[in-house]
Amino acid sequence: MKAPAFDFVKAQSIHEVLELMKLHGDDAQLIAGGQTLLATLNMRLSEPQLLIDITQLTELKGISQQGTVLRIGALVTHTEIENSELIQQYAPLLSVAAPHIAHRAIRNLGTWGGSIAYGDPAAEWPACSLALDAIMIVQGPKGERRIPAAEFFVDLYTTALNDDELLIATEIPLAPQGQVFSFQELARRHGDYAVAGLAAVAQRNGNSLNDPRLVFFSVANIPVLAKQTQALINQKPLSSEVLVQAVKMVRSEIETSADITNSAETKTHLVGVLFERAIKQMSA
Repeated sequence: MKAPAFDFVKAQSIHEVLELMKLHGDDAQLIAGGQTLLATLNMRLSEPQLLIDITQLTELKGISQQGTVLRIGALVTHTEIENSELIQQYAPLLSVAAPHIAHRAIRNLGTWGGSIAYGDPAAEWPACSLALDAIMIVQGPKGERRIPAAEFFVDLYTTALNDDELLIATEIPLAPQGQVFSFQELARRHGDYAVAGLAAVAQRNGNSLNDPRLVFFSVANIPVLAKQTQALINQKPLSSEVLVQAVKMVRSEIETSADITNSAETKTHLVGVLFERAIKQMSA
């Protein structure tokens, strides 16, 4: 199949984008890297009358340290994140997660903002942003809004981003000294969608992990924080008994959903497997 006919505009400013979105409403869609949108167009799952190209908006580009946060522009590509020294220093979880995203050709074009705004529950960046307690910065007709990652992902492919708003950037707190992290993903083949995944960070303190954040993805409609399990292991010496108890708890806490190839029971089992791997890696 091929995409339906549509008009195309290369926007020159955020103001122009917002005006076009207001004028055309649901008939307009944004395009940057296009690695998700082009596929949906070709399969006729999306039939916009107007595509608004935002790739010229310099305000949406670049990775920078701004005080106590790392700012990632919406148009930053997956490859730029993978290669960034600032990311390696201040958000290393993203550095290790990036190579799991599809293949090099897609990472060269696909963008951070596209992944976040699309809200795919099997995608790596939504889970990582939640694990890192990120803030999404969006702009609309009424000005700028700041939305915590914990409130941004609402349901399957649904975010808190309004139809007339544009994701501009994400701010992530700089990783403190002593932060440990783990990124675990299981897929049938490298580059395939994850069967199940886990993005985790914590502060290492001897044989315990303080303030852990454990986010499972590709197991439910949105990335999910394991809040009860986090509380269970927080600041506790990670004995074998605690680990067994925590694995049992995380499997009962995370409500998994089946996909076209894997049952909910399979995903629940994998939740425990990935959790145990991550905890052992972070506490080693």
